[in-house]
Amino acid sequence: MKVVYKVIENVRIKRLRENAVIPCRATEGSAGADLYACINEPVLLAPGKIVKIPTGIAVELADSNYAVFLFARSGLGVKHGITLANGVGVVDSDYRGEICVGLCNVSDEPYTIQPNERIAQMVIMPVVCAKFTEVDELSNTARGSGGFGSSGKL
Repeated sequence: MKVVYKVIENVRIKRLRENAVIPCRATEGSAGADLYACINEPVLLAPGKIVKIPTGIAVELADSNYAVFLFARSGLGVKHGITLANGVGVVDSDYRGEICVGLCNVSDEPYTIQPNERIAQMVIMPVVCAKFTEVDELSNTARGSGGFGSSGKL
């Protein structure tokens, strides 16, 4: 089965540093485009620490109904314990600054980030903008206000 993705036109990329690598999808079926570390020398990421790694690029989305979301690379996460410090990064459609990636090391081994290493992936997705209305009561449901674990185990 061939994967079909909606193509969003006019995603403008600006290279902010000479050594920046423009994001690209590794394969035709890749949902995300790889982001690269735009650093001049290796950066040691010690266990339990967080670093902010620049990508050297900025993006412009022509449609404010979309945003760029940053996700960890599965290989870095599973093999080395390197993931995003904030879980998922959100780049708003009106942000024009450099995209930086907060990486954290959840392993017990240090990891060295190399210049131009693929450090994260970005996915452009639609967003639903809500208009919030404060109310005194919410409607009832079978679950109600039952929180974490309240729906039981499978």
